[in-house]
Amino acid sequence: MKIGKMLSSALVAGLILSVTPSIILAAGGASGPTTYKSVGQIGAVQMDPYGVAPLTALIRSAGFSLTDVTVTVKGKGDSGIPITYQVANTKILQNGGIPVWGLYPDYQNSVEVSYKKSQAGSTPQDVKETYTIYAPPITVYGSGTGQKTTLPKAVVVKPADKSVKDKLYLMNHLVSGLPNSSQVVWNNPVGGALEWDYESYVWIVDTNGDIRWYLNVDKFRDPNDIRKKGNLMGFDQTKDGSLLWGSSQAYYKYDLMGREIFNRQLPNSYIDFSHHMEETAKGHYLMRVASADYKRKDGKDVRTVRDIILETDKEGNVVDEWKLFEILDPYRDNNLLAMDQGAVCLNIDASQAGHTANKEDMEGPNAPWGDVTGVGAGRNWAHVNSVNYDETDDSIIISTRNQSAVVKIGRDKKVKWIIASPEGWNKDLSSKVLVPVDLKGNKIKCESSKCEGTFDWSWTQHTAYKINEKSKPGKVHVSVFDNGDSRGMEQPAMPSMKYSRAVEYVVDEKNMTVQQVWEFGKERGFEWYSPITSVVEYQPKTDSMMVYSATAGLGDLQAFRSGKGSVIPYLHEFKYGTKDELFEMKFVDSKSIGYRALSIDIQSAFK
Repeated sequence: MKIGKMLSSALVAGLILSVTPSIILAAGGASGPTTYKSVGQIGAVQMDPYGVAPLTALIRSAGFSLTDVTVTVKGKGDSGIPITYQVANTKILQNGGIPVWGLYPDYQNSVEVSYKKSQAGSTPQDVKETYTIYAPPITVYGSGTGQKTTLPKAVVVKPADKSVKDKLYLMNHLVSGLPNSSQVVWNNPVGGALEWDYESYVWIVDTNGDIRWYLNVDKFRDPNDIRKKGNLMGFDQTKDGSLLWGSSQAYYKYDLMGREIFNRQLPNSYIDFSHHMEETAKGHYLMRVASADYKRKDGKDVRTVRDIILETDKEGNVVDEWKLFEILDPYRDNNLLAMDQGAVCLNIDASQAGHTANKEDMEGPNAPWGDVTGVGAGRNWAHVNSVNYDETDDSIIISTRNQSAVVKIGRDKKVKWIIASPEGWNKDLSSKVLVPVDLKGNKIKCESSKCEGTFDWSWTQHTAYKINEKSKPGKVHVSVFDNGDSRGMEQPAMPSMKYSRAVEYVVDEKNMTVQQVWEFGKERGFEWYSPITSVVEYQPKTDSMMVYSATAGLGDLQAFRSGKGSVIPYLHEFKYGTKDELFEMKFVDSKSIGYRALSIDIQSAFK
C-alpha cells in the first residue's frame, strides 16, 4: 500500500477525519472481508458507540493488540482546556479500541493518541498520531416555551485557580411544564409521587463553561411508559468512575462512554425513586424511594411519599430498608406550617408565594393524599433529598427537607442525632437534638428556633454529606446546603429578606453538640437564594468545597408568574475552610430548574 494512500482523508460514518501519524507502519485490517476501512494506523472511528453519549467516540482496534494508551482531546482555540487521560488495557479490551471522551460539540476536535501496537508474533511498536474528529451539535428535548437555549449558557464569573482548572462538572437540570408530564398519578392505593415527570438535561462542562459531554435522555425516558417516566436525578460517580442515577420506577449504572452496566426496575415493594442514589463502601446502593403499599394504623392503604431509604446489593437484591415514618415522627408539623407553599420542592406555584399551610390543610379529614405538604404516611411529610452512608458505624445520614432536619440513623433503625431546631420533636426524639456550641465549646443561647451569634440551623436544606477526610472518631463533619425557606420557623416580612447558605457543621457524637465551622451565601443575599434543590460537597483531590446554588433567581416567584423571571444558578469552588473563591460560574438564559452539580473524575473512568 502506498504511503500517500495511508495518509489520505476518509469519510467515516458521516465524519471527516484526518490522521497524521508520527510513525508509519504497514496498514492492517481483519483477514478476509473487512467491515470498515482503517483510519490511521488502526481502525475506523465510531461516534457514540453505545448510543447514549453523543460526544464520545471509539477508535477501533482493527484486530491489533493495543496497550499503554494515553488520549488527549485538545482544547478549543488558544484558551481551551485539554482533557488527558490514560486508558487501562482492560478498558481497551472492553471497548474494542481506544475510547475518546470530552469532544466539543459541532466542532472538529483534535485528538492525540499514543499507544503500543502489536499483532501476532510482532514486537510492540510505539505509535503517536492525531485524529481530527467532528462531533455533532447538541440535540436535546425542545420544551418550546420552557427554554431559551439548547442548554443553559455558562458564564465564567471568576476564572478557575490553577488548583481546580482541570475540573469537570456534571450538571443536572429539569424542565417543567411539559404537556406530556403529569398524566399519571397514583390513586390505588392513594398517594405517591409519580406525577413529577419533568424532562431532564444532563451535561458536563469544563471550567471554561464549554460542554464536553451530554446524555441522550430520550434513550431512557418515555412519558407513555409508566416504567420510563420520571426525572433523571441523583447522579453520583462510583469508585470505578461510572455514573449512578434513577428515574421514578428505575435505577441505572452506565460508564462515561455510555455503556450499560445495569438498567433495573425498582423492587416490587417500592415506587418513586428521586433525588439521591449512592454507592456505599460495601459496594451496595442506597436510594431514596417510597412504599408501593403501606397499611397505616387507621387501616388506610397508601403509597407513601419520599420517605423510605432502600439498600440493595450490587446484583440488585434488597438488603435493608429504613421506613422513616416508623423511625421519625411523621406528625411533627412545625416546619411544615412555616414553609412557603409557592415552592415546595418541584411544586412551583407562584400563586401561593408567601402563603403557608394550616393544620386543616395538612391533616384534616379532607386533606389530600399524595405528594402534597401534609403529615403522616401517604403525604409529603419528610421529603428526604439525600442519604449518605457512614461506614465508621454502619449508619446513614439523611436530609429531610420538610422537617428542616439532618438526621443520623443506625442499622438498628434508632436515631443517633438530629441537627435541627428543637421545636416540635416528641419525647424520644427531642433527646437526640444536638445542642449548639461555639468554636470554644461554650453552649450557644437559643430561644425557639433562633440562636445568638452566627450559628443557625439548616432550613428546608438539600444534601447532608459526611466529610470523611476531615472527620475523626466521634467528630463528624457534615456539609449542608441550607436553602433557607422557613428560617426561624416563619416567613419573613418580605421575600427579598430570604437567603441561602452553604454550611459545614461538626457533630460531637459523645457530647451531643454541634458547631458551625464554615458558611457562605448569607452575604450574597436574595440574588443567590435558592428556594429548592442545590448541593454542597467537599472535594478531597483539591481540598475545596464545591457549592451549587441551583435555583438562584427562583425566589422571586411573582416575576416568574409574569414571565419575567429567570433561574441563574451559581457554581463555586472554595479553598477548604475559607471564603477564598477558587472559581465561580453562573448559568444564564435558562428556564430550566437546576437540581445538582457533581464533580467528575475522568481519570477513574478509564482505569
